[in-house]
Amino acid sequence: MLYGYAILAALLVIMDQLTKFAVRAGIPLGSSKPFIPGILDLTYVQNTGAAFSILRTHTWLLTLTSAAVVVVMCYLVVKGFFKNALGRWAAMLVLAGGMGNLIDRAVFGFVTDMLKTTFMDFPVFNVADCCITIGVPLLFLYVLLYVGRDEKKEGETDDAAQLPPDGN
Repeated sequence: MLYGYAILAALLVIMDQLTKFAVRAGIPLGSSKPFIPGILDLTYVQNTGAAFSILRTHTWLLTLTSAAVVVVMCYLVVKGFFKNALGRWAAMLVLAGGMGNLIDRAVFGFVTDMLKTTFMDFPVFNVADCCITIGVPLLFLYVLLYVGRDEKKEGETDDAAQLPPDGN
């Protein structure tokens, strides 16, 4: 069952990398091409920072952070931290987004961004950013709703409930 989620993450990383490759190969740096008229343009931007170009002079820190997120998410998935579909979906989205941007930072020293909204002023982003933007709130929701609640197996009771009234 976990393999299905891993395949999803791999497909998202592949989609992210293919779109980035297509933009680098087909659009000159700083140029745009209409994608969905009035909604979205493809605009080739090289982002050395994080969201909104934060920390753009500290690419090494962002590379380490991306690597740490990928390693931690892999560890949590392998150890079975995510007990239900919401947690696994969130983990795979964050993992795919982190991996997609980590590949760019490690190989090129920048992240290729290409999706530019035309109906509002918003920073240019990519598929990996979309995965992270959806995955992180889902991860918070999972932690808020399920961590600590879904860990008891059926038939288990609290240890305190099994103690005699005097606590011994």
